Parts: sequence; C-alpha cells; structure tokens
Amino acid sequence: MSVYLLATLDTKGEEAAFLRTRLADQGVAVTLVDVGCLGKPAVEADVSREQVYAAAGANLAEVQERRDRGHAVTTAAAGAAALVWDAFDKGKVSGVLALGGSAGSTIGSAAMRTLPIGVPKLLVSTLASGQVRHYVGDKDILMLNAVVDISGINRISRAILASAAAAMAGMVRAREVAGQAAEYATADKPLIAATMFGVTTPCVEAAKKILTDSGYEVLVFHATGSGGQAMESLIRDGLIAGVLDITTTELADELVGGVLSAGPNRLTAAGERGIPQVVSVGATDMVNFHARETVPQGFAKRNLYQHNASVTLMRTTAEECAKIGAEIGRKLAAAQGPVAVFLPAKGVSAIDRAGQPFDDPAARSALFAAIREALAHAGASERVEVVELDQHINDATFAEAMARRLLAMLRVR
Repeated sequence: MSVYLLATLDTKGEEAAFLRTRLADQGVAVTLVDVGCLGKPAVEADVSREQVYAAAGANLAEVQERRDRGHAVTTAAAGAAALVWDAFDKGKVSGVLALGGSAGSTIGSAAMRTLPIGVPKLLVSTLASGQVRHYVGDKDILMLNAVVDISGINRISRAILASAAAAMAGMVRAREVAGQAAEYATADKPLIAATMFGVTTPCVEAAKKILTDSGYEVLVFHATGSGGQAMESLIRDGLIAGVLDITTTELADELVGGVLSAGPNRLTAAGERGIPQVVSVGATDMVNFHARETVPQGFAKRNLYQHNASVTLMRTTAEECAKIGAEIGRKLAAAQGPVAVFLPAKGVSAIDRAGQPFDDPAARSALFAAIREALAHAGASERVEVVELDQHINDATFAEAMARRLLAMLRVR
C-alpha cells in the first residue's frame, strides 16, 4: 500500500517531488499521480496523466486540443476519482495527499471523496482558509492552508509542505498500528444514525441514552447541511442499522433558501435501503442564515431571531411549513422499509413553544396536515405510521416514545 500523491506536475512538479521525498524519508511508500494536462511534467509520475484521463473515458490528446481549462479540470477530477477508487478497491491505497489551487483542489478532493471515512485524506490548498464545503463534502478531508501560492519551494512553502508530509505519515502509521481500516464498519454494536441541532439537543440526548442502554451505538449528526449529507452517505454505504431522524431542519433550508441545505436527496437514503426510520420535524420552524446582514433583502421583515453573532434564524411561515411537510410526506411515502413520523403538537424546537419567539400553532398545523396529505395522496397512510403527541419535541416522554418505536422496529427486523 502507498500514499497516492496527486498533483499537476506541469505546474506543481517541484512541490510534489518535495512531498514525495519527505514522505519517503519517513518510510512511507508513495505513488505519484500526474493530474495535469497542458504543460510538460516537471518530474516523472508513477501514474501518467494519460492514465488519469483514460480512467474518465477521455483521450488526453483530444482534451489538450480543446484547450478548455474547465473541461480539462472536470475530466481530470472524474479520472482521478475513478483511478483512486479502483486502486483502493484493490488494496493499494493507504492515504491520499493532494496539493494545488482551485484546479488541484477540485481534482484532489474529488478523488478523496470516493474513499470511506477513516482513510487518511489531506489537501494542501490555497483556498483552505475560505468556504471549503464543496471540497470536503461529507468526508473526513483534512485541509491545510498553503498560506502562500504553491509556486516553488521557499521558506514558507517548505514549512507547510513538510508539515503536510509529517501529518500524512503520522495518519498512515497510526492507522496501520491501530488497525483502523475497517474498525468503524466492523464494530460489535449496530449503528443508529440520529440528527441534532442545538434547539433539539434535549430530545436527542434522551433518546440516545435509551438506544445506547439497549446495546446500540448512536452516531449523532449536526444538521448543518454537511451533517445531513454525511449521514445519508453512511446509510447508503450500508453501515447504519436504523435512523432516528429527529432534526429535519435541512429540508427547510433547501426549500426556502437557507445556508444549511443538505441538498435534494436528504431524507431518502434510509428509504432506499429499506432500514427502519423514525422521523420527526425538529427545527423545521427555522431557516438558517449567517450574520444578520447576510439575510436576503426579501426576508428583512420576517420574524428573525439572532441565535448568535454568526447565526440568524428565520421563522418559517405556514405556507413554507406546508411545503416542508409535503416534501417530508412524499419522501417517507417512497420508503422501502418501516417508517414512523412523530409530530410534537406543542413545538418543534426550543424556541417554538409557548412564550418563545417562534411559537406558531398555525404553522405547526400546516406542517402536520401537509405530511398527512402527502402520505394519503401517495397511498401510504396505512404503511407510514403517524404519531401526533400533545407534547413538545424536547419533552423526555416524546424522546422516549420515538426511541422505543425505533427499537421495536429493529427487533422485528
């Protein structure tokens, strides 16, 4: 096995060679992959750019003739992802290290995102100090800020790249010693996935204790968009036995236009896999934005709540809640496995209850009615259990009811 080192060797050859030497000095085997396109490689690769583009079903010469940088980067990313996955599947990859600017980061991260959680992934990028979600996605990618442009070896880049090599060597050796290659997938306890927000924490913690005491390991995902994506990915990978999807707030951001959407495929993986899922409507009373001044002008007169200096919440209207409920109902109706949806009549978050700023009984009623209507429209009313309780989502009895229902589903399964 070896670390796959990805770089555009026409522009980052010197830096890649430096990294390869540093890794070799620490006893780490390296496979150097050239993901460049137009210029002549500065150093010889172990995997040529021709092989990378061929892995994407493309011909390098034809891509070069187009002289379209965007097309070249997109094709190289697809090829690198296919090539690295194939090598990993054959037991050849101990980790992936990549470096670059926007192109190198796009290509390297695409390859990293194909690999399971636990495989070391390190991206040295000039873009690491900004918004990195589109690079990291739902995987455990470590990004190291290059500080200076990756353009030769100097006193700054030397220190950064040396740290990158040391970090990768340490991760690879630790993984080999600890035998972590499949540890998270072979644990004795079956895994339950749960979703949480700060405003649903009491509910999740109470339910988690019941599930843990019953012999399950509970993975809690922060419903911040990337958290929901990560959960859906692990479910699709077949690692999750059941889902306690208490906090479906990411659907509100997707449908209304907030910043914490998990994309259109949220709330689909469990249904596709046919595993038991107990779902609720936690924090669907809110859409998330950053600081107050980032709230779109069209929402300026809405019911806004300053959660902290960096987070502003907007109360969803009855009309928006109806859309969210319809989406929840539609997706649950398509599930191939057992489903129950729990509705808390007294509020769906810590700030949606009597006396709190987002208390809105009409919006809750619209949400619940839309879920029922969508299930009925799909002919799934008998198959998808709907449980409405005269409780708040953070009441201990509500949490217990959901946890017990999921345990019953798992026992039957």
